[in-house]
Amino acid sequence: MSSTVAAPAAASPAAAGSARPGRGALALGLGAAAVVLLALVSLFVGVADIDPARLLAGDPAAWELVWISRLPRTLAAVLAGAAVAVAGLIMQQLSRNKFVDPGMVGTTESATLGILVVTVLVPAAPMLAKMGVATLFALAGTALFLALINRLPTRDTLLVPLVGIMLGGVVAAATTFFAYRFDLLQTLNAWMIGDLSGILRGRYELLWIVAAACVLGYVAADRFTVAGLGEDFTTNLGMNYKATVRLGMFIVAVISAVSVTTVGALPFLGLVVPNLVSLLVGDHLRRAVPLTVLIGSGLVLACDILGRLIRQPYEVPIGMIMSVVGAAIFLVLLGARRRGRTTARTSPPARATAGGEHA
Repeated sequence: MSSTVAAPAAASPAAAGSARPGRGALALGLGAAAVVLLALVSLFVGVADIDPARLLAGDPAAWELVWISRLPRTLAAVLAGAAVAVAGLIMQQLSRNKFVDPGMVGTTESATLGILVVTVLVPAAPMLAKMGVATLFALAGTALFLALINRLPTRDTLLVPLVGIMLGGVVAAATTFFAYRFDLLQTLNAWMIGDLSGILRGRYELLWIVAAACVLGYVAADRFTVAGLGEDFTTNLGMNYKATVRLGMFIVAVISAVSVTTVGALPFLGLVVPNLVSLLVGDHLRRAVPLTVLIGSGLVLACDILGRLIRQPYEVPIGMIMSVVGAAIFLVLLGARRRGRTTARTSPPARATAGGEHA
């Protein structure tokens, strides 16, 4: 008696590779449409009532409110959301860990410390000078984190973010202490809690710098992808690993400094968005950066609109909304990854047979 056991047909690598670009193109289209829709909604949500009919009728008061307040706020949300998400994507690639972002490894805290230092030493310094000092401090904090994890005996998935959290906690404690001594705790809280309510024309233009940083990150995306495979592999391909890491650190530091000085900290954004993008298009940064920009912008716009609607006519800072929404998304991602690993362990391996097995 004989029986033939047929193995289930597995998708070929070529088919799997062609599916992801198609899924990525669909996600890009949906993401772009969602960002445009949310941006339009953001223009008409607020205490002052503006409707499209007034704008079409040429109401000067309505147009003035749009140009001075609503449009700058919407652009600030789009630029900050895109940049912080891209910074998280680059940070995860350089550290080779999906559980880190600039707000968890001391980069954001170091930028805040830099702003505090220049505020104490040179109170009349212009915003551009504060941003420059914050960038230098953020760069130092990022370099210190990477140096610490490179000295770890093992690159455990949970050990790396724990080191980052401890480093950020030390920097944040020092910053809080000096802010208390110089009676700047309220100013410090304004930097640490993301808030777009104070964004007006003339107060957000520095965020165009992070737009340039995102473009630079996209241009160097292939280098970051290779650098994420390790120093030995990168060197064997003829690339300068240390120069690539320094470029990534510079982009992350600039984005962190500018976003903190302009809109404050946006928690969880640089953590959850790259993980969502990784599930959709994989870890190739050339494909991941555009989708990261769209999802980051859309998430910040959605949270900002929600913060304006929860307690009208008052506003809930976007940092608080992002903390709740980001934590919820992160927990869902953790559950999905755990279920995926459990399924992979319990599923029996498929056995391909040429002519069948005979019992």
